[in-house]
Amino acid sequence: MVDRPRDKPQIERDAAALAPVTPAPEIGGREIVAYLKQHPDFLDHHPEALRLLRAPSREVGEGVFDFQHFMIERLRSELARVNLEHRTLIAASRGNLASQGRVHKAALAILAAPSFEQLLQIVTTDLAVLLDVDIVTLGVESSASPTRLMPHGIHLLRAGTVDALLGADRNVLLQADMPGDATLFGGAAGLVRSQALLRISIGRSAPTGLLCIGARRLGRFNPGLGTELLAFLSRVLGITISQWLSPGR
Repeated sequence: MVDRPRDKPQIERDAAALAPVTPAPEIGGREIVAYLKQHPDFLDHHPEALRLLRAPSREVGEGVFDFQHFMIERLRSELARVNLEHRTLIAASRGNLASQGRVHKAALAILAAPSFEQLLQIVTTDLAVLLDVDIVTLGVESSASPTRLMPHGIHLLRAGTVDALLGADRNVLLQADMPGDATLFGGAAGLVRSQALLRISIGRSAPTGLLCIGARRLGRFNPGLGTELLAFLSRVLGITISQWLSPGR
């Protein structure tokens, strides 16, 4: 049977597939040197290639040390250290920008609350999502019994609890490895492995509050981290609560 014209492309593809594959020619030092001569700016575009090369050693005689080789190796180690610090700094900067964005979104959600009840719901429900943590609760110092039934995520604390936890002069406490306390986190205390505690100053005549932020990832709130963003969030929350509780509202 004569092949039809429309079958010829398929036959040609099959024949090409069965054709022996010609191995790529081996590249040796001569070819590499020739390429570098034609592309003298190669290391400008690929500086990482310099770290792959080993410094040449020289025969300088018995009892004579090659300090040039030593210096090159030391510079190579220094370059690797600087690059690592550079990548670490970039990663930290990106993390700080992400944290700043999350805190700003949380602050806007607090300010946009249409009612005091909605504000409490945002704090105890939405903030955990906005801040990318596992649990957020709000404690308020009170002389009433701590067993009094309170809305979800709101806890009564004995007078003086905030100062006992934070200290009289501290507004933010970060703890990298601290199991959750049921007094602060209620039934979700078992999830908490790292926490941030924020003082909430509502007013001179109002009780002191405590915003409790918990995460299950150990080391999430490292004491070495900056606290400015969390202090800003606690201040926003304190002012907003104070405005909702003012007699004119």
